[in-house]
Amino acid sequence: MFLFKCFLLQKWLQIKSYPELESQINDHISFKSFLKLPMDYPSPNHSTFPRFKKRLSQKAMMEVNGKLLYQFHQLWLSIKESVAVDARLVKSASRPISNKQLDEFKKKDNTPEGKLDKKGLPKKFSRDLDSDWTIKNDKSHYGLKEHTAVDTDNGFILSTNLSSSSHNDSPYLPYAVIYSMHTDKIKKVYADKGYTGAPNRRFLALNNIKDSIMRKDNINAKLTDFEIERNKCVSKFRYIVEQYFGISHKYDSGNKARFPKIMTNLIDVMFRQFAFNLKKGAKILGVVPV
Repeated sequence: MFLFKCFLLQKWLQIKSYPELESQINDHISFKSFLKLPMDYPSPNHSTFPRFKKRLSQKAMMEVNGKLLYQFHQLWLSIKESVAVDARLVKSASRPISNKQLDEFKKKDNTPEGKLDKKGLPKKFSRDLDSDWTIKNDKSHYGLKEHTAVDTDNGFILSTNLSSSSHNDSPYLPYAVIYSMHTDKIKKVYADKGYTGAPNRRFLALNNIKDSIMRKDNINAKLTDFEIERNKCVSKFRYIVEQYFGISHKYDSGNKARFPKIMTNLIDVMFRQFAFNLKKGAKILGVVPV
């Protein structure tokens, strides 16, 4: 719990590095008070923080986030109606390389020699092999994609996941919805045109969830006036995901990966989810988390 609270401080106060986190814990009485660390005790060495984070799994973080949301549910801050699902591009922590170079690095990484440095010792650092290329708005992007579901009632982050940037958004909607069922059953799902299609409509229908996915033109037919107005109504609820993306971009550099491994980045994103939800719930309840 102590180290977990250290990461909350890092997220809330935009502390960029582990050495800086160690320094600020030692320098600020308020930090030690929050951590319940005696004044004459020093902070853990900064190398302790990444070692602790490596021990955490996606499943463990999902359980922790789920328990927090359940506690808010017990305080009548439940998911009463609907969720909004969206995705954003995240810039890789490594410099961009071509797909051919990326394939070569992946093949080398799967060999015993590829896991050693020039001195024959196990590599401490490696480049990002999980990112890849995609094009959005006629611009090339090298990195990852963050898939997020947000409660439209209170703005809690219900689920978050990462993939390579070339992955299509649409197949991630069922996962986002399933992983969002922490308390009440979800009644409605809002999403943009990237999620339209028979598989997602079928998934929502089978689970008795109202379909509020925006529609788009297809080869056989243009959108009707009703569908255009419907899209406008849906867009009024989708803003809440963009709001979270904007806040995390501004205060946590959410548009750029911090680490070269997708799982390490995912754990970091899930810490952001917990810190965001705890602060959001505290604000609604009128208490201060720090």
